[in-house]
Amino acid sequence: MSDRILVTSALPYANGHIHLGHLVEYLMTDIWARSQRASGRRCVYVCADDTHGTSIMIRARQERRSELELIAEMSAAHQRDFAAFHIRFDHYGSTHSEANRAACARTWEALRAGGYVRTQEVTQLFDPVEGVFLADRFVQGTCPRCGATQQWGDSCEKCLSTYTPMELVDPVSTLSGAQPVVRSAHHLLVEVERLHGFLDTWVRADGTLQPEIANYLTGFFLSGPLRDWDVSRPAPYFGFEIPDSPGDYWYVWFDAPLGYIGATAEWCERHGESLEDWWRSASTRIVHVIGKDIVYFHTLFWPAMLHVAGWSLPSRVQVHGFLTVNGEKMSKSRGTFVLARTYLEAGLDPTHLRYYYATKLGPRADDLDLDLDDFVARVNADLVGKLVNLASRTARFVTGQALPATYPEDGGLFAEGAAAHDEIVAAYEAFDFARVTRLVMGLADRANEWVARTEPWALAKDPARRDELVAACAVALSVYRQLVVYLSPILPELAGKTAALLGRPIERLAEATEPLVGVTVAPFERLLDRVDAKRVAAMIEASRASLPGSPPPADPPGPARETPAPIDEPVAPTCSIEDFERLDLRVARVTAAAAVAGAKKLVELTLDVGAAGTRTVFAGIKGSYPPERLVGRLVIVVANLAPRAMRFGTSEGMVVAAGPPGKADERQVFLLAPDDGAAPGLRVR
Repeated sequence: MSDRILVTSALPYANGHIHLGHLVEYLMTDIWARSQRASGRRCVYVCADDTHGTSIMIRARQERRSELELIAEMSAAHQRDFAAFHIRFDHYGSTHSEANRAACARTWEALRAGGYVRTQEVTQLFDPVEGVFLADRFVQGTCPRCGATQQWGDSCEKCLSTYTPMELVDPVSTLSGAQPVVRSAHHLLVEVERLHGFLDTWVRADGTLQPEIANYLTGFFLSGPLRDWDVSRPAPYFGFEIPDSPGDYWYVWFDAPLGYIGATAEWCERHGESLEDWWRSASTRIVHVIGKDIVYFHTLFWPAMLHVAGWSLPSRVQVHGFLTVNGEKMSKSRGTFVLARTYLEAGLDPTHLRYYYATKLGPRADDLDLDLDDFVARVNADLVGKLVNLASRTARFVTGQALPATYPEDGGLFAEGAAAHDEIVAAYEAFDFARVTRLVMGLADRANEWVARTEPWALAKDPARRDELVAACAVALSVYRQLVVYLSPILPELAGKTAALLGRPIERLAEATEPLVGVTVAPFERLLDRVDAKRVAAMIEASRASLPGSPPPADPPGPARETPAPIDEPVAPTCSIEDFERLDLRVARVTAAAAVAGAKKLVELTLDVGAAGTRTVFAGIKGSYPPERLVGRLVIVVANLAPRAMRFGTSEGMVVAAGPPGKADERQVFLLAPDDGAAPGLRVR
């Protein structure tokens, strides 16, 4: 086994904030990387923001700022959240870097030289409102295989089938909600089928993939010819323009995984190392940690690119499952789609989540359930009731005192824990963190039984038994430290506090085989608080009440060049008179208006719509129209708009206003209103 390891997580997309589902992967990778370092190996963990694609371009356009401003802001937010959960990267970069552009160019040149690239006219779905071709992840519809609704344009989360967006039933653009139209443009494709034999051998290699993933790939993908891979997108597109094909850009799934190499190149430059030693050397072990939704990108297209370009192939791709909360898919309406920042702002400890995830993470690609009641109970029982309890019940009796220079007799308690070292190290290597926690908590149970029998609190009452007390505390604290050493990759913050308490840093898992002797115990300070169930409930309520709408996941990872030229707001496509007549636009009179408590822009309007009755409508116009100025005004309302449930109530229509698009100054909003004399209920024609 190589002592030089490069490990990566999939690159977080720069169009949304980190949530608890994302954290499964980054915590999983961080724990594994820490365990490798604690086993004496050199392990470098690199990651980067995935910054290219249509969704970044569209969002920047809507927010009236450059793509560079957007991705810089999101990178800072991502790194802030990762750091709060004690996720330690050796380097965190961006796919929008010159290092990544160079990796893309080098790989592209190899594909061209090998004759793997061809040109083809490609028919795609096109958003007529936004004026862009739609990547797979900008289309939703019904799966053509199993009939599941609200599935993305490339694969089905229910049956795991893959398909093209053109095959979706009733497709809808996630950018505008419009029904896409079909258009054609020339694209560059990589002939992956020519590498079928190589990929079949690589997928079947022992230890490269989990057995269930290898079986899935060989049975589903490699059982027939592989489709050519479309690796370009026509302008407008935010990404790297292809050097030998002006006006075309590398598709985000081409330049995103190459971000692993780009980030490594930046790390090498900062540390005086050679990229060739890390990406073109048999002495480096490359490990990818990914979710099961992006398996075929990382196990078919990615190794094909690496093989042709002469980069090193990953020796392992570790796949994990999805996160569910209380047994169900994460949900905004239920408040279980929780941002990392919301968890932190609720006053919950990242150490608790690190431990709980670890108890659920095994070597298979199984889904992980965050059962909130179990989360509270298990963390409090294991970490506070079993582990920290060993120190809190004994350290106070020996504060400021040196522990014995010779480890006391303990009936084999410490030796039993030391004997588990190899099994725990092997479990970490296998990504079986659940087994690590089971083994450690089993040892903690036996240690607490020993402490209960020894009763140091009773010994403390008899000055004549002081030596017995010190010996008992030395055993308890030595075993406590042993267990924290084993859990240090999972609980780095607790390991740091334990090192301060017991005067010895924790650096290697092998330290769990060495009893604690001769150190002076520092004054005891709280090592860990219990999980407060009220804070968990507050987190869910905050997520349900105020979670901002997440931008569409869109097409995955990628880098960028210079800021693209400003793109004019698209003009909506023409519609027929029949389309227009579907809107029931009515004159209405405002009979009451009030600011909405807890909302910055909303005004609650009560509208008299004549024979159509009274409607309640919420409108984001407070900056332009204080409520007291609205009563008695005539407005135009879309009377047949489906009611929309909001956290302040239900809006039963929409008042028509004009103003600039995107997040413009709300004071630039202008209500459209008929002349005085128009009667409420009158239809607009």
